[in-house]
Amino acid sequence: MLSASVSTPAESSVLLVQLTDSHLFADTGDTLLGMDTTDSLQKVIDLVLEEQQAVDMILATGDLSQDGSSASYSRFLELTAGLNAASRWIPGNHDDVPAMQAACVGTDLLEPVLDIGNWRLTMLDSSIPGAVPGYLQQSQLALLERALSEAPERHHLICLHHHPVDIGCQWMAPIGLGNPDALFAVVDRFPQVRAILWGHVHQTIDEVRGKMRLLASPSTCVQFTPGSEEFQVDSTAPGYRWLRLHSDGRLETEISRVSGIVFEPDYSVGGY
Repeated sequence: MLSASVSTPAESSVLLVQLTDSHLFADTGDTLLGMDTTDSLQKVIDLVLEEQQAVDMILATGDLSQDGSSASYSRFLELTAGLNAASRWIPGNHDDVPAMQAACVGTDLLEPVLDIGNWRLTMLDSSIPGAVPGYLQQSQLALLERALSEAPERHHLICLHHHPVDIGCQWMAPIGLGNPDALFAVVDRFPQVRAILWGHVHQTIDEVRGKMRLLASPSTCVQFTPGSEEFQVDSTAPGYRWLRLHSDGRLETEISRVSGIVFEPDYSVGGY
């Protein structure tokens, strides 16, 4: 397997920023449940610029777009260009994979395996065309197994869109990853896996499974209420996650949220 790499000394730490579930539209000013998703993403990016120095990698973990339009992917490219960092994208259930691929022609945005510092990142596509739940096809599981087996000396971070564990939201249980046992059957064979990171849930998750961190992050637009039985939007502000990956396998991470967004959910449009 050929993996891409970012030129960072193996002994140094690297800084990643996760931007997830931006739900952009073809037209600026369009809203999701009443929130202007372009405006909220811009505010999150402004916060990253204010708080973080020398970001090494942007991880966009799905649902970059709400409508799957070419214009929405072009806008995501434009807005994130100001961060001056390499990026990797994976699709979510709202993304249109062909449109995303077209937007990425001539770039390495969709390259799934990346070596950075003393770490390897593997970006998995858990999307199912036309469906909300996720599933890792055999090709994705084989990709993961190869990425792990071919770099036993590196620490590993695995990224996907759909949640592979129960997060305590009853309404989200049927729309997570449909075959988590297959994922963990691979992962559990490789002790160098330090963390699994995902989007989709629009809320913060930070748990431990053995010696591995399980992490999910806020959306750059609307948030979902933790522990809710039915679909419910939370008043918590949009945000992002930063991750500091150290050469010895330590992982530091925190959530940061914007201020100044006053938001009343508009449920008249239905779900998300």
